[in-house]
Amino acid sequence: MKAIIIDDEKDSRTILASYLNKYCPDIIVSGVGDSVSSGLQEIKKHNPDIVFLDIEMPYGNGFDLLDKIEDIQFETVFVTAFDNYAIQALNQSAAYYLLKPIDIDELIKAVDKIRKERTEANYTQHARVLMENKRGPNQKVMLPTLEGFEIVNINTIMYCEAADNFTKFHFEQDQPLLICRTLKYFEDVLKDHRFIRIHRSYLINPDFVVRYSKGKGGSVTMKNKQELEISPNKKQEFLNQFES
Repeated sequence: MKAIIIDDEKDSRTILASYLNKYCPDIIVSGVGDSVSSGLQEIKKHNPDIVFLDIEMPYGNGFDLLDKIEDIQFETVFVTAFDNYAIQALNQSAAYYLLKPIDIDELIKAVDKIRKERTEANYTQHARVLMENKRGPNQKVMLPTLEGFEIVNINTIMYCEAADNFTKFHFEQDQPLLICRTLKYFEDVLKDHRFIRIHRSYLINPDFVVRYSKGKGGSVTMKNKQELEISPNKKQEFLNQFES
């Protein structure tokens, strides 16, 4: 299988290429890139089977790169130094992810998994599924709980409420969930899905707002009749969402 490594750190590219050559001999590294633009060029040039993709790079990230490819014909393995980004990759159905520094056993498992899945009759690139989920109407998010994790449709989340180092998720129909991450973490995860931080304690889905009440900051009433305060410094950002 042909592979491309896209990572802005030269040492990381060199180490990964060396590991692949030594421990995954059926993988041929056909090219390397150090940014979104050079990575795209390498993908078009070599038509790889696997792309080892660093998530955080200058002038864009790995998701930006995938978003520029209409018909994804390769599999993706995310490589990142930040475990919160690895969680985001899982949120969007990534094939596999590796944390830096790369564990050789995990690298071998990722390659073996892709090799095995490519022989299956109903095989579809996870990278393609990833972007379809990201672009489509039924995007999902993985919510880590004390017992494991829950996978929910983003469009069913009404609002998120800070609870110290946890976040309480309120849904249109289901019971609330207490999730093992801060509200700031989910503000970053959900920012591309129109969620608005209206207060240090609240991150809301504007699709579930039924009423706005004026005031210094004002307040919103959600579909479940819960009234939530808006911080004065968040008022204009909230109102901007409803301007025609």
